[in-house]
Amino acid sequence: MDRTQKVLAVIPARGGSKGVPRKNIRSVCGRPLITYTIEHARAAQHLFHRIIVSTDDEEIATVAKEYGAEVPFLRPANLARDESPMIPMLQHAVDFIERQDAVRMDWICLLQPTEPFRTVSDLEQCLNLGIAGGCDSVISVVRVFATHPILMKRIENDVLLPFCVEEREGTRRQDYQPAAYMRNGSIYLTRRDVLMEQGSIWGQTIRPYVMPLERSVSIDTELDLKLAELMMLEQIALERSGSL
Repeated sequence: MDRTQKVLAVIPARGGSKGVPRKNIRSVCGRPLITYTIEHARAAQHLFHRIIVSTDDEEIATVAKEYGAEVPFLRPANLARDESPMIPMLQHAVDFIERQDAVRMDWICLLQPTEPFRTVSDLEQCLNLGIAGGCDSVISVVRVFATHPILMKRIENDVLLPFCVEEREGTRRQDYQPAAYMRNGSIYLTRRDVLMEQGSIWGQTIRPYVMPLERSVSIDTELDLKLAELMMLEQIALERSGSL
């Protein structure tokens, strides 16, 4: 990686989650959920200029600081509503850090705390893809089968029709074509100017970073929390047995 590139890691952690109340600090294997993302970022701190948590919540801020993240400000209330988009929150964070440090970022790395299974290698590879050039952003994705577009249908005049891809009867899942990928929410790496001047996280040219299913669990429901905890317990058991 080009060490001259300045990358700001931003972990967004609004306090008012409704789908899973207080999900950013809900306990997963005895630790607040957000701490897993903080841990990943800190283990990869050689990649980043700074690692900050953007939150409007004092309790989340306290937890983040206890686990080694910076919380240089409390997010303004107008950027922490249910309907508040991600882009203004990120722009606020970038503007604050650039003013505070008198420096201009090159890349912004958005790390959502609801994705607790990314690795340091994932972060390194995303940064390498971005800095290699030829793109506005790098976004992590996972290949999908159960939600492949070939399975999607529409109903027209009480007739079931393909939504966008024709499915031949008897098609096996491994034969779904073309292969389909979905954003897994784990890593968004964006050029600073694309975010600040174009108001976009994606930009025009997006480079995909493909992650496996087992590292693509996103916490959006209570069931997701239970699944994540089971997966982590299994991982801990494997590590203790020496299988990992």
